[in-house]
Amino acid sequence: MNRHILTSLAALIAFSYLEAQNTPATPRVVISITIDQLRLDYVDAFSPLYGEKGFKRLLKSGRIYENAIFDYANIDQTNATATIHTGANPALHGIIGRQWLDRATLRIIDCVDDSRFMGYATSENSSAERLKVSTVSDELMIASEGKAIAYSIAPTREMAILMAGHSSNGAFWLNDETGKWSGSTYYGTFPRWVSQYNERQGLDFRIGNIVWEPFLPITRYQYVTADGSAVGFKYVFDNERRNKYRKLKTSPYVNIEVNKLVNQCLAENPIGNDLTPDYLSIGYYAGNYEHATASALPLEIQDTYVRLDDALGELLEMIDKRFGMPNVLVVLTSTGLTEHVSADPEKYKIPTGEFSIKRCSALLNLYLAAIYGEGKYVEGIYDQEIYLSKKTIEDKHLDFFEVLDKSAGFLVQFSGVREVYSSQRLKLGSWNPELAKIKNRYNPFCSGDLWLEIYPGWTIESVQSDEKYVVRDNYTHVPLVFLGWDVKAEKIYAPVEIGCMASTIAHCLRIRAPNATTAAPLLNLK
Repeated sequence: MNRHILTSLAALIAFSYLEAQNTPATPRVVISITIDQLRLDYVDAFSPLYGEKGFKRLLKSGRIYENAIFDYANIDQTNATATIHTGANPALHGIIGRQWLDRATLRIIDCVDDSRFMGYATSENSSAERLKVSTVSDELMIASEGKAIAYSIAPTREMAILMAGHSSNGAFWLNDETGKWSGSTYYGTFPRWVSQYNERQGLDFRIGNIVWEPFLPITRYQYVTADGSAVGFKYVFDNERRNKYRKLKTSPYVNIEVNKLVNQCLAENPIGNDLTPDYLSIGYYAGNYEHATASALPLEIQDTYVRLDDALGELLEMIDKRFGMPNVLVVLTSTGLTEHVSADPEKYKIPTGEFSIKRCSALLNLYLAAIYGEGKYVEGIYDQEIYLSKKTIEDKHLDFFEVLDKSAGFLVQFSGVREVYSSQRLKLGSWNPELAKIKNRYNPFCSGDLWLEIYPGWTIESVQSDEKYVVRDNYTHVPLVFLGWDVKAEKIYAPVEIGCMASTIAHCLRIRAPNATTAAPLLNLK
């Protein structure tokens, strides 16, 4: 009996040793998944609808940090994506939002617009030049002397490029007009395998056969309900000649398209075939159809999460089959974005008001003109920011900081304005938690001179359109999940900065963290 026990114990130790030896010192491949608008409350609420291979596998086998936070104001898809992959805040990485006002031209520019670089399968000119710091994939390319393979695949141009950074082999997104996978000359030659995919399997060949109906019987979709929701839904994308691809990109079918190109990428490239780690960034979409609210389309948002769960399961199976999970580090998180929502129905009596930055800036210009004489003191407005005309102020020989102070003092008196932050205050003001969040988003090269903080619950009229949306200042946190590479399954509730994702991946790869990352890596994953 004793001899039998000793023999079994020796065999167990030997097996454990061999298993440990089979796990590489660094992951052969890092798969970074960023899900736009993924909400933890929805992940939990819709869990009875999921299969076993997607979210449930992540929750069962992954190391889950349930409380990763963005420590800056006005989170959107683009600044969140940049923060996730650089480990830095917008104050350092330079991407304060998807768009901002260009002071040189007074035109609104997109964060990845760049006229110097032509597009492949698109008329868009794009680069990562406005991203002012390095990403994890950049650092991997430097450390490997360009031997690593790094690609980025996402539904939108901004997400794909900001995940890819500066040094990747390519960033690919679905073209709004043609449904083709697009890229930029910024990353060099367009890969043959993407061109062949567009020619043979492109979405434009298949969209006529794509019809979105509930994945499950609608009687199971009971979490978010609304009058008439039991009738179901049906969307035929090809019925829309001009907007069919844009609409599909706001449906869960865009995640299926992402998986198709990921599968092609893995089939056509020697990813994970040598000792040099490789990097694949993947973007998914978890928002509602055509950016509607959950109350407007309650069945659709539930079906979106069910289909996202299915897409995640398909991706994890793809990774397992190609590499074996112990050889891969999968990291998943969310942009944390809450899209603008409409006002709550009056019957709920939520206190509110309406604020227009257009009217506010016009009155500010009149106020400054009354003090300093006629002139165009307000150069432009965007979102909740006001840009003053430095030329007008200089021509009148005025003290810029005095004008800033007077402007802030005037603006803070408006109904709905909670606080006004001037550029000078953000640069030199004494620290406090509220100021720090706004300061972390402020970037002197693209931010305005005055930032208006509006009370939660108030309705703001958009600068670019007649759309109105409600201000929400609620606590924003996202999941951060590590899976594979013998990572220990555990659920952790203590808050962590989202910036630690970049430094943790770099630590696992045994390379430098991105050059603006200050968050310490999460240790003892294994």
